[in-house]
Amino acid sequence: MAVKVKPSRIQKKASYDRKLRGFLEEYSKILIVTADNVGSTQFQSIRKGLRGNSEVLMGKNTMMKRTIKLFAEQTGNDAVLNLLPLLVGNVGLIFTKGELKEVAKEVGQYKVGAPARVGLVAPIDVVVPPGNTGLDPSQTSFFQALNIPTKISKASVEIITPVELIKKGNKVGSSEAALLSKLGIRPFSYSLIVVSVYENGSVFSPDVLDITEDDLVIKFAGSLAIVASLSLGISYPTLAAAPHMFMNAYKNVLGVAVSTDYSFPQAENVKEYLKDPSKFVVLIPPPVAASADLGSGPTASKDEKPAEESSDDDEPMLGLFD
Repeated sequence: MAVKVKPSRIQKKASYDRKLRGFLEEYSKILIVTADNVGSTQFQSIRKGLRGNSEVLMGKNTMMKRTIKLFAEQTGNDAVLNLLPLLVGNVGLIFTKGELKEVAKEVGQYKVGAPARVGLVAPIDVVVPPGNTGLDPSQTSFFQALNIPTKISKASVEIITPVELIKKGNKVGSSEAALLSKLGIRPFSYSLIVVSVYENGSVFSPDVLDITEDDLVIKFAGSLAIVASLSLGISYPTLAAAPHMFMNAYKNVLGVAVSTDYSFPQAENVKEYLKDPSKFVVLIPPPVAASADLGSGPTASKDEKPAEESSDDDEPMLGLFD
């Protein structure tokens, strides 16, 4: 039976170096993510969900920086050096060939609830809702220590009003952690969080991924209106202001033509209308009778006289069952 020999530390570093170099050569789009409080099981789920067009690579920042620097020196690809300032803290790299927005959305779906551990910095505000806690009256000491108003209802402790137990950015204390554990509340959830995006040497915020084409059109139209207004204000011709300048010039020349005997082809219709507006009146034909539209149907004979209308006074109205 062959005995498996574990790779040495140097061999692990060499293997990691080859893997990272291969990813840098193959992929041009990278998501830089933080991995605080993300467990191994959660990593497996994320890798499985991204399988096919993306690769997740974690490692020590010093090793990643060293490989990136050597890769840039040997290949002449200095654009990858823009990744170096981003490798701070517990971060990882997601190399992808897919749409960055879709990959970032997929990564954000893998959230796992976590309890409030002592000493942990709260990422969000933690509010304990009012209601029956299910705890017996002997547990009121926890609530009193945290100044939470309670009452005894049906042999259990009931919280009267919602209480902001932990504020965002504060550390979780032992009393808060114990109370949340007794109440079965897991207030925090953790996942890989995209903090930066790298694409073909450019680095930008992940907020850019949420911008849609409609947002770009609105921004462009607003900027175009500002340029046009500025150009018209200082009488400086630009492509944005050109249509407005031509229109204003046409209005000025048309005003001169209307006030004088001078004319040009684009002004003739306007001058003709001002002389005799009745020439431009459009006659609308009268509506055709409905009977004329019926191609098939009996026509009245010339000798046939129309039936006389019956009067309500002459003939009684018959009922349904008469």
